[in-house]
Amino acid sequence: MNNKTFINDDFVLENDTAHQLYHKYSVNKPIIDFHCHLDPKAIAEDYQYNNLGNMWLGGDHYKWRAMRINGVDEKFITGKSTDKEKFMKWAETVPYTVANPLYHWTHLELARCFNINELLSPKTAEKIYHDTEEMLKSSEFSTKNFIKRMNVEMIGTTDDPADSLEYHQKLIDDGFEVKVLPSFRADNVLKVDDSASFVAYIEKLGKAADISISSYTELINALDSRHAFFHSMGARISDSGPDRFFFAPFTKEEVSAIFIKLMDGKSISLDEKEKYCTAVMAELAYMNHKRAWVQQYHVGALRNNNIRMYNKLGADTGFDSIHDSQPSLKMSQFLNFLDSSDQLAKTILYNLNPADNQMLLTMCGNFVDGTTASKVTYGAAWWFLDQKTGMERHLEDLSALSLLSRFVGMVTDSRSFLSYPRHEYFRRIVCNYVGKEVEKGLIPDDEDLLKTLIEGVSYNNAKEYFNF
Repeated sequence: MNNKTFINDDFVLENDTAHQLYHKYSVNKPIIDFHCHLDPKAIAEDYQYNNLGNMWLGGDHYKWRAMRINGVDEKFITGKSTDKEKFMKWAETVPYTVANPLYHWTHLELARCFNINELLSPKTAEKIYHDTEEMLKSSEFSTKNFIKRMNVEMIGTTDDPADSLEYHQKLIDDGFEVKVLPSFRADNVLKVDDSASFVAYIEKLGKAADISISSYTELINALDSRHAFFHSMGARISDSGPDRFFFAPFTKEEVSAIFIKLMDGKSISLDEKEKYCTAVMAELAYMNHKRAWVQQYHVGALRNNNIRMYNKLGADTGFDSIHDSQPSLKMSQFLNFLDSSDQLAKTILYNLNPADNQMLLTMCGNFVDGTTASKVTYGAAWWFLDQKTGMERHLEDLSALSLLSRFVGMVTDSRSFLSYPRHEYFRRIVCNYVGKEVEKGLIPDDEDLLKTLIEGVSYNNAKEYFNF
């Protein structure tokens, strides 16, 4: 058997050109992680995890999902078992994840974060747990020091409009070298199916904005006030995660009446929901345009499929799936509605159904006007597609229907501080894809051309696009 370590210099790189591209142009580029779900409090307070079980499994629904598939009892996943017991159950699961991206991520994280090159299994779990437990006592594993050690330049957290952003302020006050910027995610104002939760959220938003919200106009004023506050705190990105785009013609009078019904706890029709969501999403997009932000839309998730487990554990716990194909007409109508008044901001579209790759790519091309490169652009392979096969298909479609050299690159979209090696994984996959095309003779072996492409996708394009 080959004694070469699994995570080695050639990992994912299948030819000499790929190897050279990665090690010459990509490996040392800083990380711009412009969309993630890290906790700003943990960064601001320079939190230090005391074991790998807590650090790895505390909120990673990718791992939870794999453990459930492997037959692990829920008490070892989200239950009251100890961190070590949960880690041992993950270690039992890891060998069964072979050929799954979790196997790659797990061993990349062990190698890059802890310099551990052993394969995780029940045989090695005790030693790896103990060794990492000792390492985590070192100050270099505090959240701030770890982020710097991973060569991170910018982090974009995901934050509700009602958030105080007190921990972002603390990071500014403390002079933390890495930019940790909030991103504005107003999804809760679109969640109209549960009237009690909706009303409670609107009251919370009103308190944050110091506006008593009793009308649709006051709702938009409150959102705009919070948007301005986020801007003052360095935010330049919004995010939205509806299952699909909405569009229906509406009047302000209609939407105002629908909002009153919602605040009175009354149910609304599907047509009324379409009008309300169209209007609110448009107003949020106008704010993004007004303040020259980049807006992101993550669409295509069918969330909380298992109602029994949702009632037990809540959202974002590993019971979501890929939705049916996106209704392209609604997407087109919404983007066209913004563009018709020249209020379409820079926009990144992400999708979860690979069947929609080409549709979204061609949709992006409909709304670029030469004012800036990739004004409406296609985001990284997301969630269930954030794996080698998904990324390769993404790169093929992007190359065929758009400009690979303008791709803004990778985001972790993660709640885990150990996720930064995923940028390395992505970069290796990109270099391997390009390297194979070069060796086939389909991309010229030209140093200037390849340098621009690889450095751009690894780092430069995001730096330029977001103007951080």
